[in-house]
Formats: sequence, structure tokens, C-alpha cells
Amino acid sequence: MITAQHLTKRYGGNIVLNIENLEIPKGQSFGLVGNNGAGKTTFFSLLLDLIQPTSGHIINNDIQVDVSEAWKPFTSSFIDETFLIGYLTPEEYFYFIGELRGQNKADVNALLANFEDFFHGEILGQKKYLRDLSKGNQKKSGIVASFIGNPEVVILDEPFANLDPTTQIRLKGIIKDLAAQQEVTVLVSSHDLLHVTDVCERIVVLNKGEVVKDIQTSTETLKELETFFGG
Repeated sequence: MITAQHLTKRYGGNIVLNIENLEIPKGQSFGLVGNNGAGKTTFFSLLLDLIQPTSGHIINNDIQVDVSEAWKPFTSSFIDETFLIGYLTPEEYFYFIGELRGQNKADVNALLANFEDFFHGEILGQKKYLRDLSKGNQKKSGIVASFIGNPEVVILDEPFANLDPTTQIRLKGIIKDLAAQQEVTVLVSSHDLLHVTDVCERIVVLNKGEVVKDIQTSTETLKELETFFGG
């Protein structure tokens, strides 16, 4: 379980995140939505200990993330292209991540074989560096790298952006399978209300850093979200 308690982040005089209490059970597919500046990426950055909270804390499976690094072996993420190493080929990058997560090349190759349709023949065996791939293919590489090592928690920030429609559909299936079959806690942020409604069983809406809606996904959720954001 992931728990945020009395969590705030302040820059100067501005509070960009203020979450009194938020619990995400193990195995839940959790969606985070909100307009630009709502605090989505800030929350994920705090969860990954990329920034420090002003007050409060986040607990990931009984580990306070800003105190101990013991959460890292079972937690993975892809936030943006800065997570990649541009001077490596995709294969080199996947093997590097595999080493970090205790996987040998055979383990990594076995995982990559499951994503041939997702890669669409544009990533493996192309003899290109990651920096030379399109934004969409960089994103696909980073997303798949986050699955290496059988993580229990996967965090994906705007995973559908820059992907073509076919790849978006395939990614939705991948995310659903992760949460349903492997009991992985998947956290997804997105501006795309349709996609996040399709893949997440629960959706939290942030507005100006605060939780304003916490919805168990149903057939009415998309309409409810569109009404909320439509003003």
C-alpha cells in the first residue's frame, strides 16, 4: 500500500501540493488527472524521492520514501525522457536497467519478446541511439524499461502522450494486464480522460494541489470528469 499523509510541497510562497491523506491499495490501477499545474508530477516526484516534501511523508509498502531507499528494488517508473540515457541504444539501455534490477540478458530478452507489437519494429535492432529516436519511440522504450525486474509498483507520468493511436490502444492493454494479472500497483497520470478512465479502476482529481474528487471508475466516470473539467 502507498500512503500519503499531511503531504505538502511549497515553492516560495506557493503551495503546489497539499494532500491530507491518500491511500492506494496494493494491486490497484490508480489514475491521477488534473489541469496543468494541478500537482500530478509533483506528487509522483515526491513518491520517487526526486524532491523533498515541505511537510508530511509518503509510505510505500511500510517504507518512508524520503528516509530509506529500501523501496527502490520493487518500484519503477517512467516520468519523461530525462530518465533515458541518450548515448545508449535501446538494447544497451534495457540491459543496463536489467543489471540494476538483478536481471541478466536472457531475462531482459524474454521480457522484450512480449512487446514486439508495442515496439512495432521501430526500436530493437535499429542501430540507433535513444537520443535519435522519435519522442514516441523514446517513450515506448522508457515505459517498457520500467517493467524490467518484476516491480510491484509502476509509476507512469503521461504515458499516452506522443504515442500514435494504435500504440495507445496497445499500451492500455498492457497497463490493464499489469494490474489485473500480476497484482502490480500501477499509477498513471494523464490529460486524456478517456484513456485514464479505460485503464484505471480508481481516479483521483487534483486541482491546485488538492484532491477534489476520488472516484471508483464506473460507466459514468468519463461523463463525470468531462462535466467537472468542462466547468
